[in-house]
Amino acid sequence: MTARDHAGTADAERWLLDRELFGMRFGLDRMRRLLFALGSPQDAFRSIHVVGTNGKSSTVRMTAAILEGHGIRTGSYLSPHLVSFRERIRIGDRDLGAEDFACAIDRVRRAAEKVDRTLSGGDRVTQFEALTAAAYSELARQGVEVAVVEAGLGGRWDATNVIASEVAVLTNVGLEHTRWLGPTVRDIAREKLAVVKPGSTLILGGDLHPDAFLEAHDAAAGTVVVARDDADIEIGARGAFQRRNFAVARAAAHALAGPLDDGAVRSAASAVRVPGRFEVVAEEPLTIVDGAHNPGGMQALADSLSDVHHPLVVVLSVLDDKDATAMLRALLPHADALVCTSNANPRALPPATLASLTQQLGGAGSEMEPLVEPDPHRALARARDLAGPEGAVLATGSIYLVADLLGPRGAGEPRSML
Repeated sequence: MTARDHAGTADAERWLLDRELFGMRFGLDRMRRLLFALGSPQDAFRSIHVVGTNGKSSTVRMTAAILEGHGIRTGSYLSPHLVSFRERIRIGDRDLGAEDFACAIDRVRRAAEKVDRTLSGGDRVTQFEALTAAAYSELARQGVEVAVVEAGLGGRWDATNVIASEVAVLTNVGLEHTRWLGPTVRDIAREKLAVVKPGSTLILGGDLHPDAFLEAHDAAAGTVVVARDDADIEIGARGAFQRRNFAVARAAAHALAGPLDDGAVRSAASAVRVPGRFEVVAEEPLTIVDGAHNPGGMQALADSLSDVHHPLVVVLSVLDDKDATAMLRALLPHADALVCTSNANPRALPPATLASLTQQLGGAGSEMEPLVEPDPHRALARARDLAGPEGAVLATGSIYLVADLLGPRGAGEPRSML
């Protein structure tokens, strides 16, 4: 990246971070006004809309890879990112380039200024709306034929829900964001399934909660397909849960593109990788980062730990609005030691609180109390020392922890995991 590109990206990201001050505001009116000001780019491509509690980003990446393998120019929109906002907009198998990203945000900035002047009561275009509009604008400008779009929170009032998708995907449903989406699995499923358009195809994950399954059939306005795993396909992305995600991705690609070439599907399966999901970042000791941040995600991660070296030392950070107790219950039986840490998000639970909760649940192993190290990098270094060359380390509990570990350690310092 040139100095000019770096400066342009930094300026664009500063503007986006300023938009975070306007918080999360439901409703699609601002988004529709913003896209109208941009020339309605969302009408320029076909789309697959992916909603669910866990597995959305993996499913989006896998679906896009399958479609690309069939000669379809494909773009993606994902959230959140790990290091840079640019990661959220992808053309083919690449994150959006720095210059294109800066130009896309500049287009949206000018459009948002116009829209903001039409709003009242201090209302403003939000950060997520601006990012989503930038994605749709750039995907259209780059001539993608199909966009695979990951919803943010929920579905009904999510800024992404302004596309007339032919295919909708519900990966799974768990009890998360109940303040906004409702108190039960069925309530949450109903909000997510509001993205399903009349006559579209709905793809369901094979491990969907029964209540969500019932809601899906009530909400469907077209064909419903339940994705089934294919044990014969080799999946390059690590973690047992990725096989389920790939089955959903394959069903979604088939629903949009028709019969698939087996060789292209297998090639996509072996090639696709998902940053921050069971990602190996170092050896001796084996060091894995995973952004599991709720009980369902943590259980899926725990189910993938049977083949991991021991001793396994876990570095854990959890946000205060998550069910840390349920996450610990899923993870602790697999951990030989635990290092409780924090992350850059102000909502991170204090490490001492995590350690206390761990002790109440029976501890990490029978002979070692949880350790407390607030700095994520020092926590990781301590865990690697504890594990030794033959052991393994897992850093998990929050996407913000993974982002901290993958990002720069300070001003002017290079990106470094260790």
